[in-house]
Amino acid sequence: MSLLPGHRTNFDTLRQAALNNDLALMDCRHRDTGEPIAVLCAANRLPRGEIGFVPLAMLFNDNPFDFLVPPTESDNDDRSATDFPHDPPNPPPTEAP
Repeated sequence: MSLLPGHRTNFDTLRQAALNNDLALMDCRHRDTGEPIAVLCAANRLPRGEIGFVPLAMLFNDNPFDFLVPPTESDNDDRSATDFPHDPPNPPPTEAP
């Protein structure tokens, strides 16, 4: 599967929102199942000081390596993503008080 044009647009919006400090993490629920979902949203500043939130991405509730196969593997490959070496992301540096 290739990325859709809207994916690039949403990524660019997400990146710009992060650069502008207009990014929000919201605790939402799946409409059909009620399952809690963490959603990255761009904060859209509206007239009169109001803010509208535009959902752009959902975060995984479980280990993403259990669900994903790297894009370099063919669709016929039956290995799970955990069969591939990966390093966990580094935590952000902590600020001194």
